[in-house]
Amino acid sequence: MAKPLDWKSPWSAIRERVLIPAGARIRAWRDWVQANDPVYRAFRHPGRAEMWAASIALLLIVAMVVFLLLFDWNWLRGPIGRWASASYDREIELNGDLDVNLFSWTPSARVRDLRIGGPDWARAQDTARVDDLLVMVRLRRLLVGQIEIPLLSIIRPDVVLIADREGRTSWTLNPDRPDDGRGMKLPPIQRLIITDGKLSLDEQRRKVKLAATVTAREGSDEQAGFHLQGDGTLNGTPLTLIVRGGPFINIRRDRPYDFTAELSGVNSRLKADGAVTRPFDLGQFTATLSLEGQDLADLYLLTGITLPNTPRYRLSGGLSRDGARFRFRDFSGRVGSSDLSGDIKVDRVGDRRRVEATLHSRSLDIADLMTVLGAKPQVGAGGTTVTSGTPGRLLPDAPLQTDRLRAMDGTLSYRAASVKRNDLEIRRVRLDAGLDGGVLTLDPVAFTFSRGELSGTARIDARETVPYSKVDFRLSGYPLESIIPARNGAPTVTGRVLGRARLEGPGASVHDLAARARGTISLVVPQGQIRKAFAELLGINVGRGLGLLLSGDRSTTDIRCAVADFDVSGGTATAKTFVIDTDVVLAKGSGTINLGSETLNLRIDGETKRPRLLRVWAPITVRGALVAPKVGVDGAAVAGQVGLAGVVAALVNPLAAILPFIDPGLARDANCGALIAGAR
Repeated sequence: MAKPLDWKSPWSAIRERVLIPAGARIRAWRDWVQANDPVYRAFRHPGRAEMWAASIALLLIVAMVVFLLLFDWNWLRGPIGRWASASYDREIELNGDLDVNLFSWTPSARVRDLRIGGPDWARAQDTARVDDLLVMVRLRRLLVGQIEIPLLSIIRPDVVLIADREGRTSWTLNPDRPDDGRGMKLPPIQRLIITDGKLSLDEQRRKVKLAATVTAREGSDEQAGFHLQGDGTLNGTPLTLIVRGGPFINIRRDRPYDFTAELSGVNSRLKADGAVTRPFDLGQFTATLSLEGQDLADLYLLTGITLPNTPRYRLSGGLSRDGARFRFRDFSGRVGSSDLSGDIKVDRVGDRRRVEATLHSRSLDIADLMTVLGAKPQVGAGGTTVTSGTPGRLLPDAPLQTDRLRAMDGTLSYRAASVKRNDLEIRRVRLDAGLDGGVLTLDPVAFTFSRGELSGTARIDARETVPYSKVDFRLSGYPLESIIPARNGAPTVTGRVLGRARLEGPGASVHDLAARARGTISLVVPQGQIRKAFAELLGINVGRGLGLLLSGDRSTTDIRCAVADFDVSGGTATAKTFVIDTDVVLAKGSGTINLGSETLNLRIDGETKRPRLLRVWAPITVRGALVAPKVGVDGAAVAGQVGLAGVVAALVNPLAAILPFIDPGLARDANCGALIAGAR
């Protein structure tokens, strides 16, 4: 059996070595004080002087208590107002009675007719006026350096908040302190009562005006709780704000405070249902956020966050705030005819807002993406359709909001796993973007087709009023048969298209950039097949070409080489090399494409490589608007020209439509390398 522990031995050692010596030292110190300390002797055996001193001290204490009980605190209204005015650089006045109660476990102060003026730049409008303000403080907490307010009662407050175009705010009492974006932190208020409150907001930068009523009532009926309801205008359009919460009774810092909020304006509606995680710490909350509207870009006026133009949207997800960081997480919904989900983080880095977004779509309607470039969307039962915004134009002319690009920084990653059926046969989309100091960089922008890919980069410098843009896009392996329609069930032309467009210039819209651009545009078809009938017509061999067409002949001939290389200056693309070389015909082109007016003026001269019985010598012309070019033959007296023009149109028009997507370097090993060497 194990031997039991002996607790007596250790305790005896502690008693003998520690406690007994300590007790001896304490008794020795006591004896010394009793024998030598004059204060102790005076206290134990007071003399006449000590008695007089004690009496005087007692009288002073009593006098101080009586003074405080009878003191008229209104005498301090002026000094307090002058001190506060000097401290906060604005006029602060206590015009009504001031009552203070110090003799309580909850000392209180009551101020009537309190006025807080505006800063120097907004002195014409008071920041706040309060008819009656009562505040109580818990003394026990105050003695340990903490503030806890058991009651705050505010009767008929009238608060006016002004933010000017330079970003100055009238409610900032310490303008030298930088705004870290972490939100307001108030001491715990167990009971809050607001009676007949008014709140006005004038945000001049975004043209927001709001007039609201504010109440906080106790009780259990429908009128109890916190209510803020306001109406106004945002950029001239109606604005509505509603915030509701429960009564402020026995509010604790460790117990979340539930609320709902709804904001409507500029064709947008935001609704939040959540809780302030730590009551009176407005920098901490969680909520479920739902938002819907006509265009995500409109949310800039409500939130200050720069977003792209979109069709109508409807999204919902979790919203949280942790100091300066907001997060819209795990949201999902629809934008136009496409689904959209992802995660958005909004933070503050220094004095600038930064947004990081990761977005993805399971199924994208490509027309929805075109609205980002300024195209005008219209969502119907069949999906989204877009237009340039101006009748007869192909390129969007909606101006870029440069001030919004300068307002924040951030990154974007977007992926579309699949794309709804479209004429271009786009299957997937990949887009990465970065915004830094007013410079937007897109790298990469990639569209994957059923065969081939269009990829490239773009840079938009929006630091000036008129942005300057650079684009560099490459097209590889795109099939011609996807561009040029089949005839009688047989493809007209087959082959791979290679291309490149390098353009730069100033412009506030896609159309303005194109109208002022300089650079190069190239198109290459290194190898392919073309129906003989169309090849003969390209050489203006009417007898041979029409004969093959009328007979239904579907035989083909090789495209040995096709190159279209344009120099662009001042928005006008001039053909430098324009050659279509087949086994039977050699066609050479010239002319211009005006990107500003969106018109073409091209001429194609064809030369047969073989002797023909009937040969019509007349060039083909392609003229008119890009959206509806007219193909004809220069030679009105030539028989059969009207029918010929319609046949040639099917070949020429689609080629002109894809000129911006060339990479001649990809065709260096083709059998037309000599021609391509001159293209860039």
